[in-house]
Amino acid sequence: QVQLVESGGGLVQAGGSLRLSCAPSGRTFSSYAMGWFRQAPGKEREFVARISWSGGSTHYADSVKGRFTISRDNAKNTVYLKMNSLKPEDTAVYFCAATQYSGILVGAHEYDYWGQGTQVTVSS
Repeated sequence: QVQLVESGGGLVQAGGSLRLSCAPSGRTFSSYAMGWFRQAPGKEREFVARISWSGGSTHYADSVKGRFTISRDNAKNTVYLKMNSLKPEDTAVYFCAATQYSGILVGAHEYDYWGQGTQVTVSS
């Protein structure tokens, strides 16, 4: 069974940093585009960032542009989300996802595989 496993979440003060990791098990995702989404309590899941299978193309939500960086190491079969200058409004459960499609890929419906999520809490 294919699983995506996120790690690296936690509690951090506003202005701080965290790095999330996503490591698939059961198969390699080196040929898949990968994305990060987040969901805050009472809100819909929203797009955060995505990276192409090669790592050569990235796309970010306006709310995180300039603060978050998505990257991948296909040799380690791992995708990362480095989050800097965190704000209380970044508090959410963060999910990684994988898709065989290409393009901007901001819609959750465009992704085939999902992780269980990791909690990020930013205190003011």
